[in-house]
This record gives sequence, C-alpha cells and structure tokens, in this order.
Amino acid sequence: MEKGEQIGADMGKRAKFLFGDIVVVDEMFIGVVVKTWQDKIGFYYEVYVRSYNRIKEYGEDEIERYRVRHKELDLDELDWQNA
Repeated sequence: MEKGEQIGADMGKRAKFLFGDIVVVDEMFIGVVVKTWQDKIGFYYEVYVRSYNRIKEYGEDEIERYRVRHKELDLDELDWQNA
C-alpha cells in the first residue's frame, strides 16, 4: 500500500470531535474527548465522563456536541440539547 492510500471509504473523512471537545454521552452526561482514533469502520473516542469518574469508549454516532454548561443536563437543558 502506498503512503497516503485510503483503506476504506471512511479513511479520508475527518473526525467530528477532537481532543478537548466537550460532548454529551449516554443521553445526559457531559464528557471531554481525551483520545480519537480511526479504523476501517469509523472513528472512535475515549471520553472522560465526570459522573462516572472514568474514561469510556464511544463510537462517533454515540456522541453529541455539547451546547450547555453543566455537569449533567436537567430536563429543560436536555430538551434544548436535542432540539
């Protein structure tokens, strides 16, 4: 394989989230992306979630961009986040 050759359809795609991005995971918990990587299937992220006090792994489709500034979303904030 030549340098720079793409392995799969997604290999030329850029990651939606990068190190330090604040995100929503598991529908209501706030986290920070600490690692991003890609394989033939797509992008994966390690996210530190304060409410869990640990780092969890998520696929790109399991993460949303964070738009509110609290540790956990209340019901009104959850509605706004999902709008």
